Amino acid sequence: MQQTWHVYILRCADGTLYTGITTDIERRLKEHNSSDRGARYTRSRRPVWLAWFEEAESHAAASRREHDIRKLDRHGKLALLAGRGESAPDRSAAGRQFGHGSGKPR
Repeated sequence: MQQTWHVYILRCADGTLYTGITTDIERRLKEHNSSDRGARYTRSRRPVWLAWFEEAESHAAASRREHDIRKLDRHGKLALLAGRGESAPDRSAAGRQFGHGSGKPR
């Protein structure tokens, strides 16, 4: 059975945005907020909140999508969060957004 991968964007306490991939969003969010397993970038910007995520069909597809999103400027990422169109090219076959949050903790 193939694992489900997700691409996600976190909103950090200082207002910056962080993009990553994971197979377990809830676990990864906890790691970002409370452990040394969180990314070095987010450790000094806690707390962080899940702002947006989408499902990817594979690790490779999630990595490509993450790369595309990371290339966006802040304005492009905020447009993606607001649902005003996909500013980053979607190279995955699935290419569907499964949810996004308000930027508030869950």
